[in-house]
This record gives sequence, C-alpha cells and structure tokens, in this order.
Amino acid sequence: MGVEIERKFLVVGDSWKALGQGVLLRQGYLSSSPERIVRVRIEGEGAMLTIKGRTVGASRGEWEYPIPLDDAQVFLDSLCERPIIEKYRYRIPYQDLIWEVDEFLGENAGLVVAEVELESEDQPFAKPAWIGQEVTHDARYYNANLLRHPYAKW
Repeated sequence: MGVEIERKFLVVGDSWKALGQGVLLRQGYLSSSPERIVRVRIEGEGAMLTIKGRTVGASRGEWEYPIPLDDAQVFLDSLCERPIIEKYRYRIPYQDLIWEVDEFLGENAGLVVAEVELESEDQPFAKPAWIGQEVTHDARYYNANLLRHPYAKW
C-alpha cells in the first residue's frame, strides 16, 4: 500500500512564479467521498488514475496507475463529477524537497496552494519565504471539496 504524507499551505506573493514552469493539469473525480477518492488526471501527455483513502492526520493511503490518455479524456468529458478542476502546477525544489504549487483556474481562480510530501508526519523541513498559513487540516482546501464549494463562492 502506498502512503501519502503531505502538508498544505497557502502561498503569499508571486515570487515563486520565477522559480519554475507551470504545467496544466485537468482532473476530475469519479468519487469524491472522503472515504474513497477516485481521481482521473491529465498532466501534459500523460494520464493517471488515483485512489486515495481517508486522511488521518497528514497521511492517507494512495495508489496511482497510468491509464491511456484517450480513456482519461472520456472519463473527464462524460463520467466525472462537475466541475472539472483545472490548475497550473509548478514543481519547485527547495532544500532537498519538491514543493508543488497549484494555481487554480475557473471557479477556483485566485486560489494558490503549495504542498510538500514528507517521509514522516514529524519530519522537520524548511519553508520558502513565499509559504504562508498552513491549511493541511482545513477540508475547504481539498481538491475534492473544491468541486462542491469552489473558491469563488467562499
């Protein structure tokens, strides 16, 4: 079983944009239930099916499988819950870790969050200057929740 341990933060300013090139991600949910999230994502020319379990602390089970790009497009177009989440993802190295900064589009435009994956929940790490308030445990910022409660309506 794969385990994802991740911390999530709001991003302040836009100095981070000079540190990486964004890639467009389109993702949709076949299931957005907190007990079992099933997500389809297209990133560039690749596609993944991801299954996630319930979050406990900053950890949860996670399994990812590559799928054909054409299949992913059909899922996004006809099977996934609406709206589809679109965002630019920037992968920014900082002190031996990779920070993933997501700049959301559409109904979630204006929201920018950064995530860092860790080896353990208590792993110490340095934060770049553009990292703001931690929102790891604030469910409003979960991508699956942005379907029903888009940032534009907060």
